Amino acid sequence: MFNKLIASLLPYMPKKFIWLFSKRYIAGTTIQDAVRESRKLNREGIMITVDLLGEFITDLKQADENKNEYIDIIETFEKENIDGNYSLKPTMFGLLLDEEVCYNNIREIVAKAAEYGNFVRVDMEDSQCVDREIALFRRLKDEFPENTGLVFQSYMKRTLDDIKGLEDLNTVPNPVNYRLCKGIYVEPAEVAFKKYQEINDHFLTDLEYIFENKMYPGIATHDKPLVEGAYKLIEKYNVPKEMYEFQMLFGVTPELRKSVVEKGHRMRVYVPFGSQWFAYSTRRLKENPRMASLIIKALFFRG
Repeated sequence: MFNKLIASLLPYMPKKFIWLFSKRYIAGTTIQDAVRESRKLNREGIMITVDLLGEFITDLKQADENKNEYIDIIETFEKENIDGNYSLKPTMFGLLLDEEVCYNNIREIVAKAAEYGNFVRVDMEDSQCVDREIALFRRLKDEFPENTGLVFQSYMKRTLDDIKGLEDLNTVPNPVNYRLCKGIYVEPAEVAFKKYQEINDHFLTDLEYIFENKMYPGIATHDKPLVEGAYKLIEKYNVPKEMYEFQMLFGVTPELRKSVVEKGHRMRVYVPFGSQWFAYSTRRLKENPRMASLIIKALFFRG
């Protein structure tokens, strides 16, 4: 209850105060910050996916600006030889304003990544976006079969059916590439599972289906029971190491992350950065109010 109260109040507090929390989970505000933190992770044998913060724009001029910034990100990261790829949110490019403008913006970004033989993942957003984002992915996958992926959220009741609905895209040698996560948006019970164990059970059901059908999953979780469950499925289906990876957020559960890497599994860390860090941070607080206690501790304990 205390953490929920703090989390509800923090978005109205000064940004410098929120930064005490945010700096642990965000690489910084500039491309150079993201390159620096990504290089550190690469030295630890960890791949990255870089994400420019921002979502749900209200003006298509912002979409064009965001597209140009992503082009700069790709050119910078390729020049710096970072071992990583790119993630983006379609609402940042006008998904809810003009779907065709959004598609053209994202297609240009994917085409730029493809010039370097690299990859762009379309993030999944809230329930109003799911059908649009699946349709967007289908168009991109058709033109760039090696260079684009999608995210699915196990708490959505429709997820397994959605995965099955894209089976026609799963081909040799270009299997579909999905990040599977629990889900982060607040959704009504009509469309999303709410209970912890229920969500976890569906996560593993979805993951097993992906393995059974020789799709490529990014196993995105910080939940130890899910990591252990994934290990069992990898062993059950004798999945080659090049056919999956684990994924975690920047700054979250570093010890669990380290243990996965030490077991010889591939790991990719989601590296968010940008001037829109405040909105990202306050959303994280709403998703996990327990994080609020970290801010309180940061006020009184240094080091």
